[in-house]
Amino acid sequence: MDIAVGRTFQILAHSPFPGNSINRVAFSRSNSKWLVNKNSTLHRHRVVVVRAQDRPTWLPGLDPPSYLDGTLAGDYGFDPLGLGEDPESLKWYVQAELVHARFAMAGVAGILVTDLLRVTGISNLPVWYEAGATKFGFANTTTLFIVQLLLMGFVETKRYMDFRSPGSQAKEGSFFGLEAALEGLEPGYPGGPLLNPLGLAKDIKNAHEWKLKEIKNGRLAMVAMLGIFVQANVTHVGPIDNLIHHLSNPWHTTIIQTLVKSSS
Repeated sequence: MDIAVGRTFQILAHSPFPGNSINRVAFSRSNSKWLVNKNSTLHRHRVVVVRAQDRPTWLPGLDPPSYLDGTLAGDYGFDPLGLGEDPESLKWYVQAELVHARFAMAGVAGILVTDLLRVTGISNLPVWYEAGATKFGFANTTTLFIVQLLLMGFVETKRYMDFRSPGSQAKEGSFFGLEAALEGLEPGYPGGPLLNPLGLAKDIKNAHEWKLKEIKNGRLAMVAMLGIFVQANVTHVGPIDNLIHHLSNPWHTTIIQTLVKSSS
């Protein structure tokens, strides 16, 4: 008999006697008993083939929602709140997650590198959560804030316009004549020598592996950023200082002891 395991179980019993028809019995996951046609002979079956569900999910054995069909990069059927039921909302959430993932990767890299330079004494840099209060000699804080607001606002506006009308921001004259240098591929994936200098994933439609790697690393970076925020709030030092403190006494300097000391 062949046993297919997926959203439902199905037994295809092969009779060992010629002339007998194949008996089929299907049952759902909720049924705890093997239902077998009374005319079949279990101990004389020919072969048993067990086929597991091909698509991986965030929780093994979970049935993913119907609107998450596995075509999106990093889709493991995780949507406990049902936020992606509306197709238009799902498209925006995908872009929002992608942008947050990229910011998180840049943030984690920036925090770790600057913290390493500070701890080793190579550069006199402030700890990352005090960097915003640093005074720069070449411009005052108000000027820097306004410049950042204008630049970020411009970039985010262009990104939103390209999301609403894919390809519209790559038209000639839409970006000071630099459209060819950016060479937008699809919403969320600009390219060209400026944003894709190594020429990776030129065929973005079929770059499933690259997209998957990026979103996996991005999700990990978002979790790391959350950990860095909590860590700074509890210990009041940077991540490199925390790492050195832990390595100095790894069995007695852990997250559990740290949280207990901070609450007492």
